Amino acid sequence: MEAADQRRFEGLRYPTDHPSLTESGCYSSSNTTPQRIHLLKEKEKNMRFLLAAIALLGSSNSVITAFAPPTTINQQHPITTALAAKGGKLSVRPIGIGSCAPSTVITNSDLESVHDTSDEWIRTRTGIEQRRVLVHEGTRPIVGSDGETTESPETLRTLGIEAAKQALEMSGKSPADIDLVICATSSPDDLFGDAPSIASAIGIEAGQCVAFDLTAACSGFLFGIVTASQFLTNGASQNALVLGADALTRWVDWDDRNSCILFGDGAGAMVLTRSDENEGLSGSEDGFGILGYAMHSNGGGYKDLNCIYKGEPKKIATPGEGTVLEDGSYDSMGMNGRKVYSFATREVPTVLEEALEQAGITVDDVDHLLLHQANIRIMETVASRLGMPMEKVITNLYKYGNTSAASIPLALDEAVRSGQVKKGDVIACAGFGAGLSWGAAILKWG
Repeated sequence: MEAADQRRFEGLRYPTDHPSLTESGCYSSSNTTPQRIHLLKEKEKNMRFLLAAIALLGSSNSVITAFAPPTTINQQHPITTALAAKGGKLSVRPIGIGSCAPSTVITNSDLESVHDTSDEWIRTRTGIEQRRVLVHEGTRPIVGSDGETTESPETLRTLGIEAAKQALEMSGKSPADIDLVICATSSPDDLFGDAPSIASAIGIEAGQCVAFDLTAACSGFLFGIVTASQFLTNGASQNALVLGADALTRWVDWDDRNSCILFGDGAGAMVLTRSDENEGLSGSEDGFGILGYAMHSNGGGYKDLNCIYKGEPKKIATPGEGTVLEDGSYDSMGMNGRKVYSFATREVPTVLEEALEQAGITVDDVDHLLLHQANIRIMETVASRLGMPMEKVITNLYKYGNTSAASIPLALDEAVRSGQVKKGDVIACAGFGAGLSWGAAILKWG
């Protein structure tokens, strides 16, 4: 155990003001019952286990500040839970990418008939010209294995399935090769999770992989690839499929001009593979596809961006006066745009610098900057503060709007397929959004 951890453990084990301990740290028979002694010993055993786990994480280039004392980022967002994770190189490689967006397009000009706004007003303030949206009972043409085209329901799940198929095709992997599926989403078709059904739909057999959803809003895809990479690096999995998929237009307040103009729907997917033993595990730089990462959360700012549960009363006729339960639903998304903008432009440059430090490189070594596609002004400000030209910024915000967890893979897919991103390129990625949550990862493509 490290010296600092030992001191921390001793402080937790034997607090000097504990009424049941003597100054020497011995149990006092005069003021401690056998039951209390047993409880204290159990706490000591649990703490040793926890610190051992922290030490193990530290040995794999990962640091979790679970014991960090409450601090303050600023007066608007005091941190009530200091949560952070960061680490260096991970032995994985991103080898496939895919994306899919709904077929229905709503342009800025279309919104002029909905609100007192204009295409020029929206473009100059956000960088968005149009967005893709899922519509009620919408369909999209699907080409089957027999070459026949049929109209199939267009849902978030079907967008995810198409994105996953594209990513698998690029990677050269088959569904049988995938043993981990993570779907980052805050708006699944199924409240219990879309990942298992997406895995089944793309041909992964039952029992072959573990599949689950991960919720971290607009940071979700970035958190998802870091999470998957931990499974791959420690040998629990060999190949992972990570999706980012959201349909926030379902939860937008379409009567609010300031927020409804921002969002669109979409899905993206990435295939990650564990590096071969003759690559990163033996020192070759080719084996490291994630060079460094850093992630943070601050629940003190959740009121600035959320979608809160709102149940409707439902009375059931139990004996007596009955019992009033709730029919479940959610309110429209709420956002304080100014505070979110301030949060993003303040924290994103910092977390990118953290990830670069973990990677052992500088901004000069980065080929591309890929941020969550929320607002062009945020991208311009972050690039400026990092000293990077806008020519290095990957963006397709103008075509899709803010697609939440889908925005990073959707933009990366277009950049890879167009040749803008090439094998070996270093990409500094950052996600940020509700939670509040934010994080960065330095990727080496291919």
